[in-house]
Amino acid sequence: MSDATAYIGLGANLGQPERTIMQALATLAQHPAITDLSHSSLYRSAPIDAPGPIYVNAAAKIKTTLAPLPLLGLLRQTEWDHGRERHFKNAPRTLDLDLLLYDELWLETPRLTLPHPRMHLRAFVLRPLAELGTTWPELAHKPMSHWLSASADQCCEPIKERVD
Repeated sequence: MSDATAYIGLGANLGQPERTIMQALATLAQHPAITDLSHSSLYRSAPIDAPGPIYVNAAAKIKTTLAPLPLLGLLRQTEWDHGRERHFKNAPRTLDLDLLLYDELWLETPRLTLPHPRMHLRAFVLRPLAELGTTWPELAHKPMSHWLSASADQCCEPIKERVD
């Protein structure tokens, strides 16, 4: 299989979120099926429809030979390796990894929907993606600039310079 380009959203709000996200990025970068990884700055954001402390978020762009569902499996395993538990929907978490985009693929299965169905509504996803220079399909017939403007009232600010 040839390399695909995928984008991953990272978030955490329990434990040491900044450290956990950087460790998760390092873990993914070392995986043999991931040949290239770049990431955004870290951002601070308020929880949306969820309890708990402030989140730390980022986005990563990868090249991978993994198909979407095996890549999702790798993301879930990485979450569990960092202490992720799923007590209830939107529960505070030590690590959350979402597969946002996978090439130009549109997919809807019980386990995975691509592009991620709510990413265009979340500043904590859009701002890191924009920083990576993401080109993406129009969602709901509107470009990324529209969704960035529409989410401008959501708290999402950089907390660290980009580290590669």
